[in-house]
Amino acid sequence: MPLLPGAEPFRRDGGEVGVLVCHGFTGSPQSVRPWAEHLADQGFTVSLPLLPGHGTRWQDLQITTWQDWYAEVDRELRALTEHCTTVFVCGLSMGAALALRLAAKHGDAISGVAVVNPGNKIHDAAAPLLPVLRHLVRTTKGITSDIAKPGIKEVGYDRVPLDAAYSLRRFFQQVDSELPRVTQPLLVMTSPQDHVVPPVDSERILSRVSSTDVRQKLLERSYHVATLDHDAEQIFRDTVDFITRLAPQARTGTAGTAQEGAADRGGA
Repeated sequence: MPLLPGAEPFRRDGGEVGVLVCHGFTGSPQSVRPWAEHLADQGFTVSLPLLPGHGTRWQDLQITTWQDWYAEVDRELRALTEHCTTVFVCGLSMGAALALRLAAKHGDAISGVAVVNPGNKIHDAAAPLLPVLRHLVRTTKGITSDIAKPGIKEVGYDRVPLDAAYSLRRFFQQVDSELPRVTQPLLVMTSPQDHVVPPVDSERILSRVSSTDVRQKLLERSYHVATLDHDAEQIFRDTVDFITRLAPQARTGTAGTAQEGAADRGGA
């Protein structure tokens, strides 16, 4: 199937500091591409993969599971660690949950985690019925484009396949059990007005991780897809500040001057 416009993966080679960026459930790289591009512009080596089943049509997502989504970001992380001396992981929504699981599984190979509106639970009242409902109903309404900024749209699906939603629920449960193994410095950026993932998910994550270097920033003017919303520039600045504080070699002008002008791969 052809990709939706803007759903292409993104990668740019830069300096010795690498950053993996993960998009969310039913979305695509488009939702976090400005974040990834900003990080690449600082000279970091940046990878933003397209998760299996995403970026085409919802029927393709229906036949994938959380293991497929996690395997993709795990491969990208391993590729980054082969070329970079220091690696950070970032993510939006489910992408944040993927980033947290990578941190729990890979330990010291990851130097820090920065997440936006991280998902931890499906709060819909019907969620406990998903094991049965998914055999009776194929899809429900989509969750994309929860954005306060007028005229901005998220590239993603207008339907959510219930088989995939069931797998997402199991994934959130898996990640929740692994959060105490997250010890890396953590930056959590949360929208108080989020119509997809409530702020209580951020609070749950903050209460369960074992990280001692923890910072939370509020995104007061944005909804769920804050990386495309009014607070996007704040997210970009705070992420760069977070990375450069933990990896001094990543300061602008030293992270990748030898690689300036490197071409993007995997997208226009």
